Amino acid sequence: MNEIAQCFHCGQAVAASADWHVKIDGAEQAMCCPGCAAVAQTIVDIGQASYYRERNGFASAPGGSTAGSAAAGGAASPDPLLPSALALPEDDPNIIDDGDARETTLLVEGIRCAACVWLIEHRLRQVNGVQQANLNVATEKLFVRWDKNRTSAAALLDAVRSIGYNAWPYDNTRHDAQLQKASRTLGRQLFVAGLSMMQVMMYVAPEYMAGDDGTLDAGMASLMRWASLLLTLPAIAYSAQPFLKGAWASLKARALGMDVPVALGIMAAFIGSTVSTFRGDGAVYFDSVTMFIFLLLASRYLEMVARRKAASALSRLRHSAPEMAQRLPLWPDSRSTATVPASALAAGDYIVVKGGEAVAADCTVVDGSTAVDLSLLTGESAPQRKLVGDLIPGGAVNAGGPVVLRVEKPVRDSTLAGLLKLVERAGSAKPRIAQWADRTASWFVAALLLFAAASFGFWYWHDASRAWPVAIAVLVVSCPCALSLATPSALAAATDRLLGKGALIVQPHVLETLHRATHIVFDKTGTLTEGRPAVQSVDAIDGARIIGILRVAAALEAGSAHPIARAICAAADAHGAGAAVAIKLQELAGQGMEGMVNGVRYRLGTGAYVAGVAGGPVPRMGAAPSREAPGVGGPPMTTVWLGMQGRWLGRFLISDVLRADARQTVDYFQRIGKTVVLLSGDQQALATKVAEQLGIGEAIGDCLPEEKLAYVQELQRCGGVVAMVGDGINDAAVLSAADVSFAMGSGATLAQVHADCVLLDARLPMLAETARSASRTMRVIRQNLAWATLYNLVAIPAAAFGVLNPWLSGVGMAASSAFVVLNALRLRRS
Repeated sequence: MNEIAQCFHCGQAVAASADWHVKIDGAEQAMCCPGCAAVAQTIVDIGQASYYRERNGFASAPGGSTAGSAAAGGAASPDPLLPSALALPEDDPNIIDDGDARETTLLVEGIRCAACVWLIEHRLRQVNGVQQANLNVATEKLFVRWDKNRTSAAALLDAVRSIGYNAWPYDNTRHDAQLQKASRTLGRQLFVAGLSMMQVMMYVAPEYMAGDDGTLDAGMASLMRWASLLLTLPAIAYSAQPFLKGAWASLKARALGMDVPVALGIMAAFIGSTVSTFRGDGAVYFDSVTMFIFLLLASRYLEMVARRKAASALSRLRHSAPEMAQRLPLWPDSRSTATVPASALAAGDYIVVKGGEAVAADCTVVDGSTAVDLSLLTGESAPQRKLVGDLIPGGAVNAGGPVVLRVEKPVRDSTLAGLLKLVERAGSAKPRIAQWADRTASWFVAALLLFAAASFGFWYWHDASRAWPVAIAVLVVSCPCALSLATPSALAAATDRLLGKGALIVQPHVLETLHRATHIVFDKTGTLTEGRPAVQSVDAIDGARIIGILRVAAALEAGSAHPIARAICAAADAHGAGAAVAIKLQELAGQGMEGMVNGVRYRLGTGAYVAGVAGGPVPRMGAAPSREAPGVGGPPMTTVWLGMQGRWLGRFLISDVLRADARQTVDYFQRIGKTVVLLSGDQQALATKVAEQLGIGEAIGDCLPEEKLAYVQELQRCGGVVAMVGDGINDAAVLSAADVSFAMGSGATLAQVHADCVLLDARLPMLAETARSASRTMRVIRQNLAWATLYNLVAIPAAAFGVLNPWLSGVGMAASSAFVVLNALRLRRS
């Protein structure tokens, strides 16, 4: 009786049909399922193979061990999602429970082109309970959402495997290895196809040159054909595998994928030529077959390179965070360091970051000063100065000297982690135009096969000798791949470029919807304005010195986090007022601050509050509109008074300031024909004044959040397409309701922004740049779709009428796909 093999990882029985192995300590070890194989391979890859030598028992089986559990007679886990297969915690952020639904992101192995994407999505959507399945061709990530009461993750993974692909929990190391393996394999297939093509061309050239004049001996001609057949075999057996496997997977899934006509064309030409070679009579197309395979592989190689480039920004982000950190366990008593995994850092830990190193998590500077490069997070290339007390987001690069930082958040909650979540979410759906192209491509394949059959029938009746080459040419010349690549290649290139500049497109429809938007609605505070008060002027009273007023006021406000206090301190720093120390500080909420500076009692705050120390009425000075008495002569301001015992010293006029780039952004949208509206919760007088300064024709103030929402919905009911721009904090409802929404990004709250697009560095010109990119992208998409449609409308009838022979058809198809991809890549440079 044969002994039942055990899984080297979990100990369960290995089914006879199982074929998963991992090389451990130089020996191939059997695994019961892909889950165990993934775990074991990961353990080996990270250099921990000693685990298997030192363990005293088997590991628990992954939930996905369908093969092993079946062999052991056990029941399969009801929800064997693969995080357990990679030893991920149940609360891993990539696995989300949402009531009765679950969703996750998987890595799919074996993606070759847009046809693979269409096939995998099509197959998963046939599974009962799957609510959403979207595969990003650029990043090779599969986002799946399903009803956990109707299906399980095991069923989803089985569905993917049933059509010849493998899916795994997303892992950076595995993804990098997969990209390298796919690139090497495709490179080898391209080399073999090219070598076969060149050799076959050498053998068919004499026959072409001889023509029909009979100068080529029949025996020699037969020898040439047999040599061509033998030289074509490697191209068919190895190089054509991507197309043949893709077609077979499509047929198994009862779907007509884009590899079907390609595979039919290749095999029809090869089989027909082989039959003619054995019979010694009839035309052969070995040169066309090898050339077709080579050109198609070259086109796919170009497409693969384009996908890598389109995902380059995401790759840079993912690799920007360090895996290790230098922790200071005894700080501040000792500066001795311990190297620890970045994932092990907790809030309150102290780390040291040297020049040129990346910051592992969101931290606060506690010792030293430096400049940090935030270009990967915000697109801003100029380093920013950071002093003690300043926050540095995770992913920033230290461009100065060593600094000691206190960890504020663990790595999984850092700014970079939040940004990566948003970026990954950005590729989990498709815009309507891409969905239309995919649907059109699937119908196109069905129509093409029928047309090829009809062409064969006509030519078989009219001229039987030409029926076979015409049918092959029709199958070969068509280019459904160009139709499916037209939109995703352009969108991937455009979003990659915008992310590098500081605009993170989260939802797939952003560029499409922004391009056709009729109304651009701006919030005021934090969007058109800086969202923080600034001192507009300092007025001295009775001969007091401005520098002294600033020094005293800054001393009183030094310990306060109030925005007005920070504005006064910033003004003092800007004037070089120096440092003073205030003691016996007392704050009266809503009124102001009192304290002693150099033995003198001072008050800073409202006029009535300061009058209690300075005595007498509030001094009459030049007209100064304030929130205490709004005026219309200038922007409303907050007035802050300073006084000492028995004397008034000065007045501060403070207001929020317009962004320096607000006017040019508003002007741009008005110039391209958009209606610009200011929608604010501030007083109508302030909203009107800001609108006048920016040239906005319509300003609506005193709006509560529900009133903002109602206004946007009314615009939509009247046929408007609304783009809403807000700070992403108090405008959640109206941002969600708008057709497309933009949030001004901030490092600390980035992961909480629920807009369609996040302007990472909070620069308004990026909004105009996104609009310009939207126009260019839609133009390129229209060009690509027009080209793919025109090409097929011209090339397919030409092939059917016998104008194009098979090899020329292959050139046309490969050139069509290459044109679409190269045209899309222009968006990365524009």
